[in-house]
Amino acid sequence: MTPRWRDALRLAALRLAIPPEAFWRLSLAEWRALTEAPAAPVLDRAALDALIARFPDEETP
Repeated sequence: MTPRWRDALRLAALRLAIPPEAFWRLSLAEWRALTEAPAAPVLDRAALDALIARFPDEETP
């Protein structure tokens, strides 16, 4: 078993609690869906305005 697969299996077993038999039955699409990072929240106009107010640009001389 290559180190990459060993790391994937360890992640599946320890963090996702997937037994090895189920891990090996996962498709690549299923594995990616389980391990991909969650989407970043959308920054709406109100949140942008709050950031601008909190961190204004510095004046340039």
